[in-house]
Amino acid sequence: MVKRWSMKKIMECVPNFSEGRDQDKIERIVAPFREREGVKLLDHQRDADHNRLVVTVVGEPEALRDAVIAAVGKAVEVIDMRQHQGQHPRMGAVDVIPFIPLKNVTMEDAVTLSKDVAKAIWETYRFPVFLYEASAASPGRKDLANIRKGQFEGMPEKIKLPEWKPDFGEAAIHPTAGVVAVGARMPLVAFNVNLDTDNIEIANAIAKTVRHVSGGLRYCKAIGIVLKERNMVQVSMNMTDFTKTPLYRAVELIRIEAKRYGVNVVGSEIVGLVPMGALVDAASYYMGLENFSIEQVLEARIME
Repeated sequence: MVKRWSMKKIMECVPNFSEGRDQDKIERIVAPFREREGVKLLDHQRDADHNRLVVTVVGEPEALRDAVIAAVGKAVEVIDMRQHQGQHPRMGAVDVIPFIPLKNVTMEDAVTLSKDVAKAIWETYRFPVFLYEASAASPGRKDLANIRKGQFEGMPEKIKLPEWKPDFGEAAIHPTAGVVAVGARMPLVAFNVNLDTDNIEIANAIAKTVRHVSGGLRYCKAIGIVLKERNMVQVSMNMTDFTKTPLYRAVELIRIEAKRYGVNVVGSEIVGLVPMGALVDAASYYMGLENFSIEQVLEARIME
């Protein structure tokens, strides 16, 4: 029998862990999300170059809370950030824990849950927590990039500054786990575009052009990343509102900028799960569909 979630409160969580290479450690981190009543593990993807694990899980708020806290405990136990190296910016064994309202819950519910989890993480593991996005206590902490600036290596000094005292915890990092950001936000799409060059300066230049903070696309965050195993670079993005800045627009702008350097776009990837609407929007653009709606997608009608 298919389990029905229609009348239940459903929250999504997409924790990012700083381990993308050791499968045994990954399994230990993911284990608390498996076979737990009220929680469903939808996806987990690891990336060796980024040295990062992205987990997507949904569930009833209380059950999800307990599962996330347990997984954080496993990460604190098995990950030593003093030994961690990877292409993706990071500041802790669990780098970020966003809660996203899905069904019969509000953003306010997600904020409340995030603060509850943040408090428990500090009290249980002495793992300092910053609140970000909708959970942030001040405008300067809404943007994860502002909090993460300096990464794990720079955090011991940064955290001593009065303006960077953690929301939960003391002004000192966990010696092996660092710090973590916990918050509530709307769905985003982690979207990467690969280039046929190994020159990171080109990827960085294109990322600077594309990202909003540098004058690029609204609702787009971007950095350049080296993919050593594939001998290429990528523009790694978080699209924070795909309904206002669609994925195809980012791809086409990257393609235009890449031509300046004699470089081509050779592929792209989605990290984790993606809303159906984001892909339908891109398909409509590239196929030149007229007057097309997501209501014409068979699976969308079946799930009603």
